[in-house]
Amino acid sequence: MNPSTKPVRNPIVVLREEFDDWAVLFHPDTADAVGINPVGVEVWKRLDGQRTLAEIVAEVGALFDEVPDTVLDEMSAFLDDLAKGGFVGFEA
Repeated sequence: MNPSTKPVRNPIVVLREEFDDWAVLFHPDTADAVGINPVGVEVWKRLDGQRTLAEIVAEVGALFDEVPDTVLDEMSAFLDDLAKGGFVGFEA
C-alpha cells in the first residue's frame, strides 16, 4: 500500500472496546469479527479518509515506545487484511 493512501473505516462496522485497551471489530453484514490490540485500536480511530497511511503511522508511532522500523509495512498489511474482510476501504 502506498503511504499516501487514505484508508477509511466501513461506517457499518462496530468497534467494541474491551478490557486492557483491546477491542473487537464486528461487521454486521457478514457477522465477521476481528480482535485488535491497542495499536490496532489507535489505528482504527484514525481511519477517517482524511489522513494518509503515512500520517497515521506517525501519529500512532508517537503514542508507543519501541516502534519497529517495519511499522509502515506492518500497518499496511494490517489494513490490507481488514480491507479483504470489508472492514476498511480506501479513498480515491
